[in-house]
Amino acid sequence: MTGETGLFGGTAPLAVRMRPRSVDEVVGQSHLLGAGSPLRQLAEPSGVTGVSVILWGPAGTGKTTIAHVIARSSSRHFVELSAVTAGVKDVREVMESALSRISDGGWPTLLFLDEIHRFTKAQQDALLPGVENGWVTLVAATTENPSFSVITPLLSRSLLLTLRSLTDDDVAALVARAVEAPEGLAKAVTVDAEALASLVRLSSGDARRALTTLEASANVVGTGGTITAETVAAASDRALLRYDRAGDEHYDVISAFIKSVRGSDVDSAIHYLARMIEAGEDPRFIARRLVILAAEDIGVADPSCLTIAVAAADAVQLIGMPEGRIPLAEATIHLALAPKSNAVIRAIDSAIRDIRDGVFEPVPKHLRDAHYLGAQKLGHGKGYVYPHDIDGGVAAQRYRDGDEPTYYEPSGHGREQELTERLARIRAILNGD
Repeated sequence: MTGETGLFGGTAPLAVRMRPRSVDEVVGQSHLLGAGSPLRQLAEPSGVTGVSVILWGPAGTGKTTIAHVIARSSSRHFVELSAVTAGVKDVREVMESALSRISDGGWPTLLFLDEIHRFTKAQQDALLPGVENGWVTLVAATTENPSFSVITPLLSRSLLLTLRSLTDDDVAALVARAVEAPEGLAKAVTVDAEALASLVRLSSGDARRALTTLEASANVVGTGGTITAETVAAASDRALLRYDRAGDEHYDVISAFIKSVRGSDVDSAIHYLARMIEAGEDPRFIARRLVILAAEDIGVADPSCLTIAVAAADAVQLIGMPEGRIPLAEATIHLALAPKSNAVIRAIDSAIRDIRDGVFEPVPKHLRDAHYLGAQKLGHGKGYVYPHDIDGGVAAQRYRDGDEPTYYEPSGHGREQELTERLARIRAILNGD
């Protein structure tokens, strides 16, 4: 819609027109905007100075909105830079102007820097003088983990605040507000229940996406029209699969997906993956389930599966959709075709049950820490055999006193087939057999 005249609200996109004007209008992120919170204090008319923040969260969670609200509510001079287009020279010019403005008794500057993770080290270094000396209040936004994408000196001088994806209720409230508000669609259209559910689901917690799809749907039906699920499908250029509002289909399809991977039916697994992707399921949810499955249903039978599942989850976070469908499909295929074993979860759950039932003894003295003063007098560490000094690397010594229940039993599938004989030899040596 940007740059074009639509049926509703002129050329400004609906998402821009519906941008909150105060902290109280911000939907979601209540964990960051409560009374006395740093963000609320920044937004006060005489807002605190010298405090910079880094907002980390998925797209459409309100990072840009929060920066605009803080600037408007606190009467700061607002400057916005995008890491995609700004360079070191642009940053230095902002810092010089901010210092000059303060020296002349003018308003302090709030610098909003979008996609700070795209800034090079040199570009981020250029921010340090202004942040450190309080010439600017930096509000930086990123969709990537700042621990890996923001330099340490800048991190240490800023508050790191994590934004969460909007809930379904949050998105539904935003859509309803946009339909009603004079600056929005001003009641020119109505949205039926199925269409609202579709808009919420397709948004995946992204407010901007929900409002963009709503606006496109409104332009399809025109003034006085009713937006239906079919309208949303046409406007978003995708088929809306049956994925009911109560969530039954959501759970049924993910269940069928996991069971297909566990059952090594790669074609069915890909089918259910495609259904979830096309229905607008959150790809991060799918990736998390694959990570769990790799550990729970494959485990040591093929340890590479956990690495691949985690890599797929990272890739989805890094590149987003629709490209994220490719690493998700790669991980799904690899896990479906891998040998299966639930020996890992059986081992840890069995051990946890024993601990909860009180089945444990004190740590044997020869295994206790012997590095502190007086430990040797207590016999700590005495008699411990260093395994690297033994041929084969396994010493004939006990690591628990009393009965030693067996927890890990290899399945005999994949790599665990090789581990079965090795484990038997190790246990024989440990027991002195």
